[in-house]
Amino acid sequence: MNDAQLAAHLAADAGRILLEVRDSGKHHGKDLGRAGDAEANAVLVAALRDLRPDDGLLSEEEKDNPARLSRKRVWIVDPVDGTREYGEGRTDWAVHVALAIDGRAEIGAVALPGLGLVLRSDEPGELPPADPRPRMVVSRTRPAKEAVAVCEALGGELLPMGSAGAKAMAIVRGEAEIYLHTGGQYEWDSCAPVAVARAHGLHCSRVDGSPLIYNRADTYMPDLLICRPEWAERVLAEVARLA
Repeated sequence: MNDAQLAAHLAADAGRILLEVRDSGKHHGKDLGRAGDAEANAVLVAALRDLRPDDGLLSEEEKDNPARLSRKRVWIVDPVDGTREYGEGRTDWAVHVALAIDGRAEIGAVALPGLGLVLRSDEPGELPPADPRPRMVVSRTRPAKEAVAVCEALGGELLPMGSAGAKAMAIVRGEAEIYLHTGGQYEWDSCAPVAVARAHGLHCSRVDGSPLIYNRADTYMPDLLICRPEWAERVLAEVARLA
């Protein structure tokens, strides 16, 4: 099994387990989120340590091991991206499995278990036609003021949505044109989505246009832009104007 196949297999497997945990009826609310996170993380970590023992590993649910910083290849995973949405029985949550090589998101898979989908960096599809009026996905609970301002400047439409992975995959799937995030994330929130989005021909960068770099000592990432390439220059210009 090559790296891309492994990423997709693990994302799908973790997603199946998460649905089983939720459907069991044994856990509810925040307890459901904790239980799902723990079980999915255990599966991902055990498999990667067994099948890719020489690679580094960074997971939201594991204590960080600084040894990863000396590794060329580092797996970056988020067992449940969108714990709140998962616990509420929604579909806009995801499982992220990515491989960063020399700091770049090279390989990834994003499972959307509630929709029965796994989007992969090794199986890019053709992007659906873009809407002439840009649709921008934003947080359903706390949309960033910068994103709202840029959307207004572009004459666009805001689409509230749950997890980072669900938002990024909405661009891949043609449900929206722009995902602009300025509220801060961590590497596991975006590495797999960026790998998949880039493989599908989308623009991926920081909001100042600089590259997204992974496997850093500080895993915090202040901002992110994933969008249709035809909108990248305009969005970056509007963000710069707001600065």
